[in-house]
Amino acid sequence: MFDYRNNLKLILQNTDGDDKSLKNGLAAIKTVLQMTDDQTDQTIAESQEDTELVQKLIAALTQLLIVPGDNAAKEQAVSTIHKLTFVKGVSKKYGKDLGKLEQAIQKSITTKEAINSKIFRDAVTPKKPISKDYRKGRRYTVIRLVSGAELINDNGDVVYTVKESQVHTLNLKSGDIVEALEDKQNPNYEAEILRVVGYRKLRTRDYDQIEDFKYAVVQGKAGQLAITRNINGQKLKIRGKNVVIPVDSSYYQGENIHLEDGSIVDLAWYTGDIRLKKNPADAVQIRWIYQTEAEKRASTKKKSKEKTETEQNLTLLDLDLHYKRVGIAVGDNQNEQMLEGIVQRYNGIPIPINAFDGKKKAMERQIKDLDIVILVTAFAAHDSTWNIREFSSKYGVKFAVSSSKGYQSFERALYRAANGLPAYEGNQTIEYKTKNE
Repeated sequence: MFDYRNNLKLILQNTDGDDKSLKNGLAAIKTVLQMTDDQTDQTIAESQEDTELVQKLIAALTQLLIVPGDNAAKEQAVSTIHKLTFVKGVSKKYGKDLGKLEQAIQKSITTKEAINSKIFRDAVTPKKPISKDYRKGRRYTVIRLVSGAELINDNGDVVYTVKESQVHTLNLKSGDIVEALEDKQNPNYEAEILRVVGYRKLRTRDYDQIEDFKYAVVQGKAGQLAITRNINGQKLKIRGKNVVIPVDSSYYQGENIHLEDGSIVDLAWYTGDIRLKKNPADAVQIRWIYQTEAEKRASTKKKSKEKTETEQNLTLLDLDLHYKRVGIAVGDNQNEQMLEGIVQRYNGIPIPINAFDGKKKAMERQIKDLDIVILVTAFAAHDSTWNIREFSSKYGVKFAVSSSKGYQSFERALYRAANGLPAYEGNQTIEYKTKNE
């Protein structure tokens, strides 16, 4: 720190008693003191900056210990070391050690154990649910399209469009009243539907009539795929005539879309389309592809020749669902992927049902077209449990309960439902046959 005492003594010795000399002396003293304050502030700022550099280096080294070879951590650590070498006295005292540390950091590589550890941490870390502000949603009426839907206001003007993914999940129909928010990240006037709040009957002239053919089966060899029937054996008929719809699989190839022999799809067409007379295939569209998840995504990527340890150890029950529609009654996107994988493992079509939605009408729409419903009570709301049981009985849908979210509990519930066994396992002894038996 600057030693200002001698300067002050010299100023006082040369200061006379007249007003002018006293003022000049006072001004000189203030100047010296101001210089001292500036130097003190600079020293404090430099000290704080040095502390921050050390903290950044420690944080980067910690991350490298957790995940060796982490590129972001390596860059931060090396950059911080370079900055520390410019701090007064650091290079002289610690220059060699910092150099060795930088070399060690540069040699850090990612290990297989580190990758597996990170994957496990990411898997078990609870995902924060996306909050929806229902107060900001505005009400619109749904006009169903062959694919997707339009949202109109009270004046009949089209305000937004929504993709088939939202329409299919909510089973929307023309006349449904929904609350929706503008999707500001999408420039094509698309919206996010928050919930279904009602229904109003529309005049048939207010929208184009649509027919559909659900759960159609794609059959044939590559390059010769076609649709003639659905999973129940019902033939595709348009205006009373049997129709064959050729399928161009190349048109539907993508990361999450893959059509091949055995794929299950929904078809739809406008009943007033003039192309239905001459060439129905031009008017019919594939509205939805069911098999686009685990099995189909895997087929678009390079498959591993070795099965995972989990796949090798799982016992396969003696069960074949033959493409039955299986409703999985869980909460909003909770644990669905694993449960859907179990259904697909036994050749079923998984269809998630939001068991937190207590509205009876919405629940009935989701259940009436299903073959099987599995209720996961760990995720379900109490009032929804009664609704699911009621509508399953009403529409003859096979029903069973999985008391936990575990793999075996859900798999056994699926087995009981498919074979007409008790819905609840309880303390009773139930024989679960396996493929090896």
